[in-house]
Amino acid sequence: MKVLVTGSAGFIGSALALRLLERGDNVVGLDNLNDYYDVNLKKARLERLRPHRGFTDIRASLEDTSALTETFVKHRPERVVNLAAQAGVRYSIQNPRAYIDSNLVGFINILEACRHYGVEHLVYASSSSVYGANTKMPFSVHDNVDHPVSLYAATKKANELMAHTYSHLYGLPTTGLRFFTVYGPWGRPDMALFLFTRNILAGEPIDVFNYGHHRRDFTYIDDIVEGILRVLDHVAEPNPDWSSDTPDSATSRAPYRLYNIGSHRPIELMRYIDVLEQCLGRKAIKNLLPMQPGDVPDTYADVDALIRHVGYRPDTPIEEGVARFVAWYRDHYRV
Repeated sequence: MKVLVTGSAGFIGSALALRLLERGDNVVGLDNLNDYYDVNLKKARLERLRPHRGFTDIRASLEDTSALTETFVKHRPERVVNLAAQAGVRYSIQNPRAYIDSNLVGFINILEACRHYGVEHLVYASSSSVYGANTKMPFSVHDNVDHPVSLYAATKKANELMAHTYSHLYGLPTTGLRFFTVYGPWGRPDMALFLFTRNILAGEPIDVFNYGHHRRDFTYIDDIVEGILRVLDHVAEPNPDWSSDTPDSATSRAPYRLYNIGSHRPIELMRYIDVLEQCLGRKAIKNLLPMQPGDVPDTYADVDALIRHVGYRPDTPIEEGVARFVAWYRDHYRV
């Protein structure tokens, strides 16, 4: 297939593009290389893709309607995976307008392009953040998610609603993926594992919010990518049993689906740090702090729908995943 991957220089986008290329698909990668974090890391990720003959690299933003339209007209992707977005819960409190531009304006441009240029299936990144104030565990795609606690989460919930509208009005098959705390090699420098590793190796304190009592459904990057591939190949279909009397928010009479991709194993943050300390052979200096605005105490993914529909369940334990990250970090930064 010819697949457009937006956010192709990003953590998940570059890993997905590499897997697609390795299995023989052609990939059109679109990224604006913004400076939200280290641009050199993004460039290094792209260097892994360039040797593949099936890779086309495009520098553009989703908000640039003309550039996005030109990409669709010229390359005619059969399927699209939209991973480009302004990420980060905490940054959405500091710079909310960046999330409107990228996550809402950018997403409507993707939907319009998919509609007008005959895309067979749009798969897009949502987030576990949409569960917001929910307390019933594990989080299920069938649960109501109308109480986000950050603007980032609100934009991801909005993406799901916008996608459903296009599935309903135009028959565009769309699948939203709620990712749970992705980690691993080539990860984002603003995320906990990267920050902790850098500071521990430098002998500097790490900020441990909620006094380390967070529980997170940490999900290894390879498991995330495998889940995306399975879903991409399984085009969303209408649910013939959907009823407005007992509405299921994860399906529809339209070709629309939602899935969680998580490990289904919530781990307390202190345990995660303990595993990292073992891999690094050093103890962390912990700066214990209260929970931050916009954050939630626990995440826990119900992946029954993913197992049932595409036959996949993430299974990488944190001991293995963190060790792989540490090995990559030491090699990449020569520490």
